[in-house]
Amino acid sequence: MDDRNHGLTPPPRHEVLGVPVHMVTMDSALAEVRRLLLTPGADMIVAANPEKVVAARRNPDLLSAIRDAALVIPDGIGVVIAARLAGQQAVARVPGSELMPALCALAAEEAVPVFLYGAQPAVIETTMSLLQESYPGLKIVGHQHGFLPESGMEGLLDAINRSGAQILFVGLGSPRQELWMSRNRHRLSGVRVCQGVGGTFDAICGHPRRAPDLMRRLNLEWLYRLVSQPARIHRQRALPLFATQVIRETLVRRRRARSQG
Repeated sequence: MDDRNHGLTPPPRHEVLGVPVHMVTMDSALAEVRRLLLTPGADMIVAANPEKVVAARRNPDLLSAIRDAALVIPDGIGVVIAARLAGQQAVARVPGSELMPALCALAAEEAVPVFLYGAQPAVIETTMSLLQESYPGLKIVGHQHGFLPESGMEGLLDAINRSGAQILFVGLGSPRQELWMSRNRHRLSGVRVCQGVGGTFDAICGHPRRAPDLMRRLNLEWLYRLVSQPARIHRQRALPLFATQVIRETLVRRRRARSQG
């Protein structure tokens, strides 16, 4: 890892319904990761979408974990729209499922060791093979499925530390992965960046398939997921609640601005 990012400052942060989100694009998010890789300590990357924002407002432990993150990426288009309504224009959607491959490319190029934690045993094995095929030179120094009992956690932390990994991808689902990273990051001696990747390991294996490129470009991946995975409907109920709260907050902010003007 070279030092061309020394001197960079962290990206600006804006609160969306009380949840901190960094105002980044994919390029500036990658620049921040490069900076974090040069600093001591295991820093967290968390993806913020409307579901997680709503959940964090109800779950103090999740909100605390998000506040503990060095980089909170605007994963959902709803979060981006909310930020822009508040006057934050220098922000774009940065899906965690796209940031992870970008970090794998960076890791392969810069010889940064990687560890994978999460998903079903067969999924994590396949993910490791597919990533190494896709990114020649990627050094995956260890992996562990996500069904390890609590009694095995000390051994996992020891294995991660002994592996020499500097990037740790954690795919346990939310809020479990955020809570795990926040609770354990200070015990990871060599890790510099740990990213919560949700179901990205499964997506890499094609289960479920990602939305077509056109739907992704139109920011309609949430609709594709809802149609292709009807079981997600209980999670999507957070979307109208998020939208209502953002509209209410926007109206209050504009009313206050008019009264002060």
